[in-house]
Amino acid sequence: MSDLDTSLPWLDALKWDADGLIPAISQDATSGRVLIVAWMNRAALQETVASGKAVYWSRSRQRLWRKGEESGHEQKVRTIRADCDGDVLLLSVDQIGGIACHTGRESCFFLELREGRWVTTDPVLKEPGEIYKKK
Repeated sequence: MSDLDTSLPWLDALKWDADGLIPAISQDATSGRVLIVAWMNRAALQETVASGKAVYWSRSRQRLWRKGEESGHEQKVRTIRADCDGDVLLLSVDQIGGIACHTGRESCFFLELREGRWVTTDPVLKEPGEIYKKK
């Protein structure tokens, strides 16, 4: 049995935290690899649904963050799922350009714990300086 009350309007059924946010995991629709974990507020989720492109809430900038707005590496959303508790979202996406991380890597999860140390396992596909030009 799910704790998500599906009789409520879809936004109201979700369990938002005290700041009005919910974690959102972005997963590559083809490979299944987890790309990023970010946050959404109601406006971000509504815009994501309306546009078909991932929009998150930037806690550091305190504004909507349209994935790819600076880098061009948008995420086209195929599906959005909620977990059984309604407190986490999973977005299945097509990652445009193959780069999801601001470090220029495919995924933000490029560090692996090996023998008590974090080891970088994924190559930089494009240098961040080439992606994020100074305005």
